[in-house]
Amino acid sequence: MARGQTQAQDILKVAPPELRPMAKKNGGVFPMARVYETIDGRANIKAHGMREMPIWGQRYSIEGAPVYDDFPYNPEAFVRARILGVVEYIYRLQEK
Repeated sequence: MARGQTQAQDILKVAPPELRPMAKKNGGVFPMARVYETIDGRANIKAHGMREMPIWGQRYSIEGAPVYDDFPYNPEAFVRARILGVVEYIYRLQEK
C-alpha cells in the first residue's frame, strides 16, 4: 500500500511516488501543505509541469453539489474536508 506501485504503472509516463517515506525524506516533518496542494490541484503550479494526477479539488466540487437546496451548502468546506481526509490517510501511512 502506498509504495508507488499500481496496476496501471505500465501506461503511466511517470511512476507514482512512494508515499510512506515522505516525512522521513522531509527531515521528519510531514509536508502537509504540499500534499494538500498537490491533491487539490486547482492552483496551477508552473514548476510542477504536466499533471498526471487528477485535479481532485475540482472533482470534489462537482460531486459535492447539493441534490436538494433545502440546506446550506459551502462547496469549499466540502472540498477541504474531503482533501483533508486524504491528507490524514497519507499522514497515517508514514514510516516511523
